[in-house]
Amino acid sequence: MTHLHNPSDRAKQKIFVFIPCLNEGQFISDIVTRARKYADVVIVIDDGSTDNTAEAAEKAGAKVIKHKARQGAGAATRTAFEAAKRYDADILVTLDGDGQHNPDEIPQVLAPIIRGEADLVIGSRFLKSSLKNVPKYRKFGIDVITWLFNFGSKVKVSDSQSCFRAHSRRLIEAMNITENGFGFSVQALIQTRSKKFVLREVPVSCIYHLQGSSLNPVVHGLGVAWGVIKLRFRHELPAPKRRKKV
Repeated sequence: MTHLHNPSDRAKQKIFVFIPCLNEGQFISDIVTRARKYADVVIVIDDGSTDNTAEAAEKAGAKVIKHKARQGAGAATRTAFEAAKRYDADILVTLDGDGQHNPDEIPQVLAPIIRGEADLVIGSRFLKSSLKNVPKYRKFGIDVITWLFNFGSKVKVSDSQSCFRAHSRRLIEAMNITENGFGFSVQALIQTRSKKFVLREVPVSCIYHLQGSSLNPVVHGLGVAWGVIKLRFRHELPAPKRRKKV
C-alpha cells in the first residue's frame, strides 16, 4: 500500500524551503531571494559557519537556525525535518546553499507532490541530456553509490545523491534521519522505499563552482558507499532465521 497524501490547492499548502549551509556567504543571499518566490517560509540551517552565511541569509529574508558547531550535512537536514514538523509544514523542500541548484526549478520539483503523485521527489541531475557541468570523478562516485542503492530493488533512481528534494507531509512525519554525514541522502531514500512511500524524479540543472566542497572526493565517496551497504543491510534485508532448538 502506498502512502500518497491528499492533493490540495497550492494556496492551501504551507511550503517550506530549507537550505542547509556551511560557509556559503557568497551564494546564500541570491539563493534565498529566489527561493522565497516559491515558498511560504525559507529557513537556512547554518551548520557552524565561520563566515557571514547567517547574516546574509537573514538580510535576504530567511529565518536562520544555527548550530553552534559543525555537525554535518545529515544533522543539518535532521534539524530541517524537526523544524518542518514544528512549523506544521505541508511540503518540505531542501536544496544546497552552494549555488549548485537553481531555485527557479523549485516548482517542477514540487509539482508531483502538489498533484498527489509522489511523497518524495528528487531533482535529478542526470535526466537531462547535457551533463557537462558534472565533473567525471563526481559522476563516477555518484553512479557507484546509486548502483548500490538500486541493486536488487524494483524502486530505482538515477541520482541518489541529489539534495534538491521535495517531501510530502506524510513523509515528513515518518522520516527519521540518524546519519550525521552525507549518508543521510541514501538513508532517506531507503526509508522512503522500505515504508512504501512513492518516489519520483524530475530533471534539474546543476552548476559546479570552483569553490566546491573541501572534502576529499575519494574518501567521501568510499564513506558514503560503505554507509549505503550498512543501511541496506540494517533496513531492507531480512534478518537471518534462527535455528530451532532440538
